[in-house]
Amino acid sequence: MKTVHGLTVDNQTRCIHYATEKDIVAIRFKCCDKYYPCYQCHEACEDHAITVWKKEEFHEQAILCGICGTEHTIAEYLGSRSCRNCKATFNEGCKKHDPLYFEI
Repeated sequence: MKTVHGLTVDNQTRCIHYATEKDIVAIRFKCCDKYYPCYQCHEACEDHAITVWKKEEFHEQAILCGICGTEHTIAEYLGSRSCRNCKATFNEGCKKHDPLYFEI
């Protein structure tokens, strides 16, 4: 599995900010090319602002399933909210943070 940075609490990408059963996704931040569980972990560990992925970049693999390690494109993630490989369901509440990561 890819390295996930931040304040993680387990090996399925949960962090101190989001640790429910469904908090099993990490996002590759465009600005530093590192996977983090959430924007708060990025802010705690980096000294630069978050760069939002542009719509024309939604083909990029930037989402990591914390259960099986499968990488997803941004378009796949926004379109399904579950892992195409292991079928794990990602936290639906993450939608409210989409504008922090993606051009919506």
